[in-house]
This record gives sequence, C-alpha cells and structure tokens, in this order.
Amino acid sequence: MATANIKSTYTLDVESARALEALSQHWNVSKSEVLRRVIELAVREESPGRRTTVSALDRLQASLRERKVDVTRWAHELKDERRAAARKMPSKSK
Repeated sequence: MATANIKSTYTLDVESARALEALSQHWNVSKSEVLRRVIELAVREESPGRRTTVSALDRLQASLRERKVDVTRWAHELKDERRAAARKMPSKSK
C-alpha cells in the first residue's frame, strides 16, 4: 500500500540546516526521514500524559527541596524497613 507524501518547503537557519545534514549522514537516511523521526519524537515527548508525569515529578522534587528532605537517608531508611518487613513474613517454601 502506498503512503501519501506531501512535498513542502521550509526555511531553516544555517545551524539547523547543518544539524539536519549531519543527522542525515550519521543515520544514513534522507533529510526527509530525519525530519519525520524528529517530529515523531517531539510528538511523543510532548504528549499530554508525559507533561503531566514530568510536572508531577518536578513538583515532588521541588517539595523535597523545600522541606530539605535528605533523599539518600530516606532511601536507606526505606530499604531497611523493607528488609525488616521481609524478615517478619512467613516463608513460602514450606
């Protein structure tokens, strides 16, 4: 099945044109294929779910900084708690 292609003309600054050419050579594909791949990547990166996830992570990290949480110590304490809980659980190998 043939795919429909639309021929378009765009104006790029010199730096972008050089980067496009370099990617084309590096990936050994046409400049059009480079543009398709980069557009696809940009769409995936900017999906609504990703924005929500990234902003939630940003808020969490900001909250931890504001509260001066020692994340390394917190991780060690959590690991110790999990080990202690695992020791208290009955063995499944009976």
